[in-house]
Amino acid sequence: MNIQAPAKKAMPDAQTVTSVKHWTDTLFSFRIARPKSLRFRSGEFVMIGLLKDDGKPLLRAYSIASPSWDEELEFYSIKVPDGPLTSRLQKIEAGDEIILRPKPVGTLVLDALLPAKRLWMICTGTGVAPFASLLRDPETWEAYDEVILAHTCRTKGELAYGAEIVKDLPDDPLIGEFVGDKLRYYPTTTREPSDIEGRISDHIRDGRIFEHFGMSAWSPETDRVMVCGNLALNKDIMGLCDGFGLEEGANSKPSHFVVEKAFID
Repeated sequence: MNIQAPAKKAMPDAQTVTSVKHWTDTLFSFRIARPKSLRFRSGEFVMIGLLKDDGKPLLRAYSIASPSWDEELEFYSIKVPDGPLTSRLQKIEAGDEIILRPKPVGTLVLDALLPAKRLWMICTGTGVAPFASLLRDPETWEAYDEVILAHTCRTKGELAYGAEIVKDLPDDPLIGEFVGDKLRYYPTTTREPSDIEGRISDHIRDGRIFEHFGMSAWSPETDRVMVCGNLALNKDIMGLCDGFGLEEGANSKPSHFVVEKAFID
């Protein structure tokens, strides 16, 4: 009698790091080679990581910060000194390898929202990553008349990654003509003086952000909202959306707002 050994679980593919940029002492971005077979929608996330000493993969969910058309994959990460993954991931250099599980998923996609006039991207910290993907996708600009990125961080330095994406958009050879005058940017800080200070949820609640742009408050007829941040922000913005009459959407049932609930360490 022939007894077959149990099939081994497939290991995630190893991908080569092509570049790394350290934005602050606590934030960095990196790019890796993109598997030829990987297809994703801008705004989705994948599992990436490194091998542990015992040879097993240590993986966390990371939003893909590059758009779906990019030939490489970009990621934006915090540095946690004692984080199981980020304490090691922050030391990678070009030429190193990381592992990737090529099964993109997520709710921060255009398909999960009904058509409307304005798209609001609300985020804190590294939660700007999926919006870095969507902002560089022509479909975003074709679908909306106005796109607002509201990014809250502790310091001005932590806003740098998102600010550079915004600064480069109008001159981008692929999407610059789509962006035109549709883009609105609202960066705020909570622990350092800046032009706009405070939590974004407070600015929405008291109407400061709407007054700043000369816009009406959110309504189901004109506004769509995407949210990606810490748990407190997500809950706060979800409550605000509910108060404005916006209903949560999903891939299976598009509606007025979506929230990403995947986190890294």
